[in-house]
Amino acid sequence: MSTIPTIVVTPSAAAEAYGRVDRGEAQGDATDFGATLKRAMQGAVDDLHQADAKTTEALTGGGNLTDVVTALSRAELTLQSATAIRDRVVQAYQDIMQMPI
Repeated sequence: MSTIPTIVVTPSAAAEAYGRVDRGEAQGDATDFGATLKRAMQGAVDDLHQADAKTTEALTGGGNLTDVVTALSRAELTLQSATAIRDRVVQAYQDIMQMPI
């Protein structure tokens, strides 16, 4: 049975992470926005493909029902997160376009 990982972020840990990025101590290309966005999108696509594969496996008579439900829940959460982020980006773009020059 697979479990969905839980990440707890405390304010002090977030401040420390931002400080490392500001000082340039981040690992690899973690400071590159494009690379970060690409990894996030690839993770979302992988979650959706995994949910599709688990569903297909269950429909053909195999698979574990718990794994299917977990994969579908994770895919749903991923889609909701991507939609919320897209809405915020569009709103930010519209706010910038309405700013007086």
